[in-house]
This record gives sequence, C-alpha cells and structure tokens, in this order.
Amino acid sequence: MGTDDLPETLAGLLAGIHRLLRRNLRHGLEEPHLRGAEVELLRLVRANPGIGVSAAARELHLAGNSVSTLVNQLTKRGLLRRETGQDRRSACLTLTPEAESRLTRWQQRRIALVAEQLDSLPEQDRAALEAAIPALRRFAEGLEANLDER
Repeated sequence: MGTDDLPETLAGLLAGIHRLLRRNLRHGLEEPHLRGAEVELLRLVRANPGIGVSAAARELHLAGNSVSTLVNQLTKRGLLRRETGQDRRSACLTLTPEAESRLTRWQQRRIALVAEQLDSLPEQDRAALEAAIPALRRFAEGLEANLDER
C-alpha cells in the first residue's frame, strides 16, 4: 500500500472496526440498543456528572437542539435524569442507576471482545497494534483540534 492509499484505507478500516464492534456487542442483547450519539452522551454525563445540555452539545460538537432531543429521549427511557440547575434556567444531567449499569456491562463486553480478538492474533500483530497506539492517539487529538477550530 502506498501513502496515497493510506487516508482511504485507514478511514475505511477504522469505520469498519467500529461498525463490527457495535454489531458484535449488540448480538445477544435483550434490552433495546442505544444509538451511537446516545451512548456518547451517556458516557459524557458519566464522566461529567451535572453537565448541562449546552456544555454537552459543545463537548459532543452537536447542535444544542440535537442534544436536547437526545436528553428528552433518554430521560423518557429512564436512563438520564434532568435536574434544575442553580439558576433555574439550566438543566444538570446525571445518569440513572439503569444507565450506569448498562454502560458498565457494555464496557465490560467491549473490553472482553477486544481482548479475545487480540489474544487470537500472533504476538507480532499485537506488538504492532500496541506500537501504533501513540500515533492513533495523536491522530484522534488532531481530529479533535480540527473540530475545535471550526
């Protein structure tokens, strides 16, 4: 593969891996699955309990009304709590115990799935993936910085 093919190959491979992880993780789930944006919002609220809708929208690089719609949907499904903030105009978001439990189960299943696949690879491939992590992290940081500049 030449460097001219790298952007398309990398983008396709990353998207494919993400899609395959989601499909594998959804298999056998009895509860209704969560869409990607819903999981992102729940993970953000988990990491930042009490975050407001506007701040969540900025963090997720989504429109405020999109996040508000997600919040309404997740609140109706019993996964998010929206509490009135100190100034009575803002909402503070927190996870419900059900959401916490679902995220924990999802994370455990995801880690187990990835570990299983890594264990099935030859040592040379595992070492190559481990060596690529710093570069992939910088790649992700560059994409994040690109969003922040817009």
